[in-house]
Amino acid sequence: MATAEVLLLEKIDGLGAEGAKVSVRAGYARNFLLPRKKAIPVTHANRRQVEALLKRREAREKNELAGAKNLKEQLLALSIVFSVKTGAKGKMFGAITHTDLLERLREAGFEIDRKKLHMDSVKELGRHQAEIRLHPEVVVEMLFEIVSENPIEHDA
Repeated sequence: MATAEVLLLEKIDGLGAEGAKVSVRAGYARNFLLPRKKAIPVTHANRRQVEALLKRREAREKNELAGAKNLKEQLLALSIVFSVKTGAKGKMFGAITHTDLLERLREAGFEIDRKKLHMDSVKELGRHQAEIRLHPEVVVEMLFEIVSENPIEHDA
């Protein structure tokens, strides 16, 4: 099968970031990447454009890392408490899922992509944590608490 060497002008998931030199099938390059101005053929004349793309990519990645670190500090300062209905012995009705946590984060002004949040559904009262991967180098261990909204009766 024929392949073509192209230089990506923008990030394409599963293929590479801007400035990356990749080898793709000739038809994919000819019919999709080149007409949509997502890539250019690799030639000696494109060398300056490659250097400019790499500088732009480096600046963007540095900016994304700084933004992720800033967001991490803001998230660590946030306190999230879920008040849930429980049975007589303190057993929860239902569970707290990643959707519930994302909704609370949205209410607090944080728009986090659901793919970045990693947690199991929680069915117990107490303190729990969820992992938020903001950047490959920045991971937040988000703490949240689940409390009962009605008093818990203990056996005496």
